Amino acid sequence: MRRPVIAANWKMHKTTGETRDFITQFVPLVEDVQDVEIVIAPPFTSLAVAAKFLKGSNVKLAAQNLFWEEKGAFTGEISPIMLRDVECEYVIVGHSERRQYFGETDETVNKRVRAAHQAGLKVILCIGETLEERESGKTFDVLKTQLSGGLKEIDAPDMLVIAYEPVWAIGTGKTATPEQAQEAHQFIREQLSGIYGAQEAQKIRILYGGSVKPENVASLMSQEDVDGGLVGGASLKPDSFAEIVKNAIKEA
Repeated sequence: MRRPVIAANWKMHKTTGETRDFITQFVPLVEDVQDVEIVIAPPFTSLAVAAKFLKGSNVKLAAQNLFWEEKGAFTGEISPIMLRDVECEYVIVGHSERRQYFGETDETVNKRVRAAHQAGLKVILCIGETLEERESGKTFDVLKTQLSGGLKEIDAPDMLVIAYEPVWAIGTGKTATPEQAQEAHQFIREQLSGIYGAQEAQKIRILYGGSVKPENVASLMSQEDVDGGLVGGASLKPDSFAEIVKNAIKEA
């Protein structure tokens, strides 16, 4: 059985002090959880303090983005080496907000995935369709294009987690039904089989993201190909995120 992953994407929230307070409250709530891999992605400014307060815990650290060069004249960017330096294990790549507001494309997403893997960082690769694309029947076309583009010449599936995030469900309160999530996740796994082979594809965790809450995570996790969640707003409160983690434990 694939070990579930529950990852918190805090986006542009929390100062260093708020990050410290969250972690000191959250870690004791989940310290006995062994069946779920827990990941937190604070903003860049809070990574160092998060690493300090997560040390020795069962919670792993992620960044929300990275640039594909190790160093250079790239004002405002953060390199993979810098993320490793502050003890990140994961990095989120290709989030729909990065694509929508900052012009990221499948090509630049692919560069980021390559750079992350070369630096030894595991990648949570985000893909997903807009409401217009879903309503016009293009969901599978979009997922196939984003997946094949983002994973071009990427040969380290063991360093990879996929996050299916329907754009129409992010921050809207709308959530894909468990059946809609399973349909998309199953399609993604089939595409991964074509890229890496069926055996490797069965090992890759595929997360659902889009208004994940304590109340709906168990029904989503009941689906065969849903292996966890990438959680936004509901991850900003320690008790809420801890409840999501505990509700995500899959029945054997």
